[in-house]
Parts: sequence; structure tokens; C-alpha cells
Amino acid sequence: MSISAQDKQTFTLNDLMWGGNNYWNLQPQALYTSFWGDELLHLSVEQVSRQKDGKVLFTLDEIRSTFPEDKAPRGLNLLRASFPYPEKPQVLLTAGGERFLYDWEAKEVVWHKPMIRGAQADEFNTSSRYEAYVLNNDLYLRTEAEEPHRITTDGSREIVYGQSVHRNEFGISKGTFFSPTGKLLAFYRMDQSMVADYPQVDISAREAAYVPDKYPMAGMTSHKVSVGIYNPDTRSTIYLQTGDPTDRYFSNITWSPDERTLYVIELPRSQDKAELVAYDTETGARKSVLYTETNPKYVHPTHPLLFLPWDADKFVYQSERDGYNHLYLFDTSGREVKQLTQGNYVVSDVLGFNTKTKSIIYQSNEVHPLRENLWSVNVRTGKRQLLDNGLGVHSGRLNASGTQLIDRWSEPTLYASYALRTTSKPGEQILQTDSTIWQGYDIPEVRSGSLLAADNSTPLFYRLVLPTHFDPTKKYPTVVYVYGGPGTRNVEERWRYMSRPWETYMAQRGYVIFVLDNRGSSMRGFQFESATFRHLGDVEMQDQMRGIDFLKTLSFVDSDRIGVHGWSFGGFMTTNLMLTYPEVFKVGVAGGPVIDWRYYEVMYGERYMDTPQENPEGYESSSLLNKAKNLKGRLQLIIGYNDPVCVPQHSLSFLRACEDAGTQPDFFVYPNQEHNMMGRDQVHLHERITRYFDDYLK
Repeated sequence: MSISAQDKQTFTLNDLMWGGNNYWNLQPQALYTSFWGDELLHLSVEQVSRQKDGKVLFTLDEIRSTFPEDKAPRGLNLLRASFPYPEKPQVLLTAGGERFLYDWEAKEVVWHKPMIRGAQADEFNTSSRYEAYVLNNDLYLRTEAEEPHRITTDGSREIVYGQSVHRNEFGISKGTFFSPTGKLLAFYRMDQSMVADYPQVDISAREAAYVPDKYPMAGMTSHKVSVGIYNPDTRSTIYLQTGDPTDRYFSNITWSPDERTLYVIELPRSQDKAELVAYDTETGARKSVLYTETNPKYVHPTHPLLFLPWDADKFVYQSERDGYNHLYLFDTSGREVKQLTQGNYVVSDVLGFNTKTKSIIYQSNEVHPLRENLWSVNVRTGKRQLLDNGLGVHSGRLNASGTQLIDRWSEPTLYASYALRTTSKPGEQILQTDSTIWQGYDIPEVRSGSLLAADNSTPLFYRLVLPTHFDPTKKYPTVVYVYGGPGTRNVEERWRYMSRPWETYMAQRGYVIFVLDNRGSSMRGFQFESATFRHLGDVEMQDQMRGIDFLKTLSFVDSDRIGVHGWSFGGFMTTNLMLTYPEVFKVGVAGGPVIDWRYYEVMYGERYMDTPQENPEGYESSSLLNKAKNLKGRLQLIIGYNDPVCVPQHSLSFLRACEDAGTQPDFFVYPNQEHNMMGRDQVHLHERITRYFDDYLK
């Protein structure tokens, strides 16, 4: 018997939002798997079993029994188990401050070490069982059998070792890089003593404490980075002879398979050139520049080299040089062997290699711009093959030889499905599927489509969320949710076209939600993303207004009640739209907004805007301080009080400009939160956003 619409449940924010006390109760069961070599294993909290025959290999109770009474690590479960040694029946586990290997055939713990408490960064290498970690900004290395090696001694908030540099741009997410054998360690050193402090304040103490961030703003002095290599056998460190590091970026560090060469992609501060440079790992000497790429706008390398497992003299390099991110094969002399993928689509990820067919397994949106599918390309012949069903958004994880993968994917009406696929030819074994998320709840309809950008030629994709119990004869208030900036997008052909939980909540309350990915957003190629170069906000707003034109053709949209909401770049867009089109947008909620790009950080800001000295007109025209006088509707700014990304100066300066202009924004702040609200504050935040639209738009 079907449930009538009147009998279905409605959602609360505690149901929908991360941090809500009922959120996890409404999530479908995930499938946890791992490969032990080429063999697929199923993981649960209590046991690990083989996929092929269901045989249980070991249980949590068996592991606990190897420890003295009440001494088993706290929080131990098997969902995070990994199997680093294909030839050994050993599982690597971490829990309760312990890292250990359990042999399930011998039924004993064969190796264990306490983890370093309070480490700012920690990386464990399974080949050597060496561990690199950072304490008080100094770098240490602990070998399998010895006491820790202290690699540096001058670490401080001014001199930082072994941590991510360049503010996590250029694909950088960490600061230590073990060699293939795990016996050598490359690392970042960042001197930020010359970088200005941004005056953050911690109010949790009895007397508020000064806790400044090092924050290099656009056009101002940036930090200096160098790359070191530590050899624990000789207890010596050498640094790459890169020359003066002033106003230069060093990214995508890659070891050669023989450990004799370290490759670094280097960019000048202008980011209009990228050089692939080889260094000698024994002396640090610069050996050669293998490849140079230039672009009058910017070059944005975010992927390290991938050496072919069957040919240590060749590697895969990723580049947008033909307008889309594609795969290129080079040899170690710098000779380009061939372009491996080509076309008007983006290669978004490389999963690895099938070593038997000598193919690369990768992810791209070739089938459709809103999809991401799994493909293989044979390195010798160039023959490509689609490995999945061609629908939705897929991600995968390969076994050791690359002959099989676990594919997790989603489609607009399918929350999640898991399959075991072969990579030599299409073939699948469905492991689990779930399209019943939120069964019994009143779920709004989501539509997707396309319209033309302001250039009258570029298709843009949108999502439209309709109110529950939708009546096309009624007029509904409408909220435009926007991000619009580079590096991300909001519409994909995954579950409900990527509709956010808050959109579902708003649809219950009688709102239409509209989301459009304008030019400047990601996964559509370089020309699409760089259309906004040096004038952030202009093209993006022109495209968003095409979305408004579309909304006004819909009989159920009340064009007198249109609001806008976004966060970060979306906060910039929200504020900009409110101030540029005050007759169109009646209510806006801008979270963590950029207000003036002169206050934003060097690496991201200067890539898309150049420096304020080079592009004064662009910075001036994009500054929302100059538009504060235009505010007519209700605009609320919301920030984390300790935001290290869009620092509070943005919003505070805007408040001052509005006060000077006599306009009246509203302002709310979350003390002790940063750029995004975490935990229970997620629920509080979205209740506040919702109330604002209820009060002034509904």
C-alpha cells in the first residue's frame, strides 16, 4: 500500500543537516570494502570477510583477545581496516592512539607503535614503516626500530616544516613525501616570517587571546618555500637548489621510481608559466627543465606525475593546454611521447593502472558534461573504453593489479550503488544499491535543464527544486542558491542533481529553489572557467541574470519575491547580486563573503585577478564596498568569527561602508567557528538562514 502525501513525514533541520541529532539515522547503509592485493574484502564493524565466498577472515573479538584484559585500543572497529601487504595476511589498524598490524592466520599482533600525540601532521609509510610527524612546527621521522630523528630545530609559527604550503592551492594537501621505498623523506619548509599577521582573537579564554594568522593578501608580501630531503641512514638533509624562492610556487612533488630524481612543478607568482623541473636527490642540484607550459591568463597544475608501473622511464602528465584537462605521456628526457586523451571533456581523476593490459584507468565527463564516468585507455594503442553504464557520477578504487575496481555511483533517482567491475572490458557485479533514501518522507520534485549564457552560445545547466505539494497555479517565493566561482560546481547528474538538504527543507516551506552553474565554474574546460579572468563577478552575474529571465517565464515563480543565498564565493555573488540588481533581489543571505578581492589571499586571488597593482580597474570594479550605497532589500551577512579564509575584515569593512552610505544590512557571527560552521552550529545556521527568508521574503 502506498503512503499518501498527507501521511508522509516532513523533515526537520536535525534530520537533514550535518551535526543534526537525527542526521545519521536517515542515511542509507554504506558498503565498506577494501582490496587485499587483488582480492575484494567486505568490512563491517565486527568482522572482515571475502567477497568471493563470504568466508570470515577475522573478527573484532579475535583481535581484542590478543591484548591484555581492558587494554585493547579504544574505539577499535574494522571499517577503517587497510591491507598494505598483498602477500601477507595482515591488516593495518589505528585506534586509541595505537597503530598496529594484526596477522589473522597467526592470530597475533605482529607489530605496533603508539601514535604521536598532538602531532600537527602525521604520515605513515607502509613500505618502510617509517613515520613522519610534526610537533611545534618541527619535523621528525621515526624509523621502524629506532628512536625519533629530529630533522629540524628552528620550527615556529614563522618557520613551518612538513605541512601544506601555498594555502593548499595547486593540489597541495600535505607537506611530507616519502620515496617509493619509504626510506627517504622529501618535505616542505615555509618561511612566513615576512608575511603580515591577520589579528584573529580567541574569546574562549577568560581574557580574550590574540591568535594571529599569517595571511598574505593579494599584492602583498608572500611566504618563501623550499623543499628538503632527509636521509635517516646518514642523518643528513639537503635542500633543492631552486634559487631564490621569492614570489615562486613549488607544487606536485613526485619521486622517480629509482629515487634518484625529485620532480617539482614550479610557477612564478604571476602563475602564467609552469615548469616541470628535475632535481638530483643526493645533491639537490637542478638537473633539467623537462617541460614548460605558458598561458597569458594562468596555468593551474594540480596533479603530480604518475610513472608507468611497467616502464620507469615514462610518466603521465596532466595539462589543460588544449583547453581541457587531459593526459599526456612523457619520457624522463622531457620528450612528449603522445597525448593519451583528447576532446571537449575534462579528465577529472586518474585511478591508476591495469598492469596486465598496460592501460590507465581514469574518470571523465566525456559522456555528458554533468556526468563523470570511468574509462580505460591503452597506453600503446590509445584505444579507450567506457567501463561503467555511462550514467550518473562514478568514482572508483582499483585492486593491486588494476584488473578490477569498486565503483560507487549515483544517479538523479539513485542515491548510491556499488559494483565490482573489470577494467579490461565492461563487466559488473552489483554489490549493493539504494534508491530508497528518505522513504516515507515528503520529498520535493527536482528538475534539471539548460539555458544559454549571456554570450548567447554557451549552455548552462540548472537545478530547479519545486515546493512539496506543488501547485502550478500558485505563485511561490523563489531563492537562487549560488556559488559561481572556479574549482567547483553545483549541478551534476547524481542523486537529485546534487540538491542540498537545506533545499529540501525550504521546499517543504513553500519555496522554489533555483541553482545555475554560470561561466567561471568548473568541469567545463579552461575557456569556460577563465571567462571571468581579471573581472570576478561580472560575467558570473550576467549568466545568473539569464537564470532570472528563465525564472520569470515560469508561471509559478513570483518575480516580486526572489531571494539569493550563497557561501564564500557564493557569499560574494549573493552580495553582488543584491547590490547590482536591487530591484530584482528582495532578500539575500551571504555567508563568509569575499567583499573586496584586495583582502583575499595571494595564490587564489592573483590567479584569477592578477595583483591589485597590475589590475587596479578590475579590483575597483569588483569591490562591493563601492556598491554599499545600492542596498535596498534585506541582506544578512553571516561569518565565522575566526574565519582564516575570508577573513572578517571583508564583512566588517562592508558594514562600515553601509553605515557611511546610510544603508542597513544585518549581521550575525559564530564565535570560535572558521569559514564553515561545524557540528551543531550547522543546524543553528540553517535555521537562521531559513528564518530570514521566512521573515522577509515569504
